[in-house]
Amino acid sequence: MTDLSNGAAWMEGKIIPISEAKIGVTDWGLTRSDITYDVVHVWEGSFFRLPDYLDRFESSITKLRLDIPQSRQEITDILHDMVATSGLRSAYVSMVASRGTPIVPGTRDPRACKNHFFAWVVPFVRVIPQDVAERGAHIQLATASRRISPSSVDPTVKNYHWGDMTRALFDALDSGFDSTALLDENGHITEGPGFNIFAVIDGVVVTPKSGVLEGITRKTVLEISAELGLPCATRGISAQEFLNAEEVFTATTAGGPVAVTRVNNRILGNDAPGNTTHQVIEAYWDWHKRPELTQPINYRSFV
Repeated sequence: MTDLSNGAAWMEGKIIPISEAKIGVTDWGLTRSDITYDVVHVWEGSFFRLPDYLDRFESSITKLRLDIPQSRQEITDILHDMVATSGLRSAYVSMVASRGTPIVPGTRDPRACKNHFFAWVVPFVRVIPQDVAERGAHIQLATASRRISPSSVDPTVKNYHWGDMTRALFDALDSGFDSTALLDENGHITEGPGFNIFAVIDGVVVTPKSGVLEGITRKTVLEISAELGLPCATRGISAQEFLNAEEVFTATTAGGPVAVTRVNNRILGNDAPGNTTHQVIEAYWDWHKRPELTQPINYRSFV
């Protein structure tokens, strides 16, 4: 039996080692980043909030006017089968819809492409490494790069347009930071490379309202805050407000909520995760035990 412990992919009806997964060099998903995707994680043998991720994936497909042949149920079955076949118990799972290869070579008509779907899974990914998360991430507010305007690229459609983020990430890493957060054209906080951002301001858990991906982990954090009785809000956050926040943390499918203990040269709290952040992180992983939010994977069928 093929060892898929390093990852697997579903392409054209087959589950293969991820190292063998490929798309054509003329696929517009590659040449024009005309593609959307979504990622959901598997934790201890179960998908977490898979229907929510599928909702967002379907919304992105509609907004980009993509048309893939797989139904929602077929995508669900593909993801379950792929993960079960891989044997991975904690994993990072991606579903992708690409514009595809032009049926008429050289055309500039996006309607003349054969759209297609594929998926892949690898061992669980953390955007911010575990050792960094434990001490608290250090992030830099980007100055040389602003977030792409929503009027150009819709941030609610999960996409690969990372030119702005990659530039800001290089600057942050070169300066000794762990990651970065980008501002919009009006100087308000948006998001970072692969994560939403939260700040505790005057005791309120606040996250940016616009210019960001509507993250499922972001949604979960807002729901957790409400359940814990923590005041929360979605609104614009100025750079100065952010720098003066009592606490800051990130939120992502790839690792969950993570404390931020330094922003630029400012140390938050005592250079350790704050109490609100700790409550949210603890509750987030506890929620993974809730049957209504999880879908167990049937590995036995693929042993």
